[in-house]
Amino acid sequence: MTSSDPGPALSLDDVRHVAALCRIGMTDDELERMRVELADLLAEVALIQSVDTAGVEPTGHAVDNVNSVMREDEPADPMPVDDVLLNAPVREGGYFRTRSVLE
Repeated sequence: MTSSDPGPALSLDDVRHVAALCRIGMTDDELERMRVELADLLAEVALIQSVDTAGVEPTGHAVDNVNSVMREDEPADPMPVDDVLLNAPVREGGYFRTRSVLE
């Protein structure tokens, strides 16, 4: 994206609305910086959408003959608890002990 092509016009109110939807508090300076960055991002998306992909074969896992290197998922007996907890930094009884996540 070049400075001569500013991309889609976004107002500060547009950015405020998106920030409110995301529950993100932003200062006026952050809103202005985000307005410019979002406009640049939307311009890049528009550029990608303008590329003619007719006749382009799909790549990656979109093809039918993908050979996975993963093993088959077959049920098995669970590992013994002591083996599972062998490398646990802290354990309490038969469980991993972690710091509290919620207050």
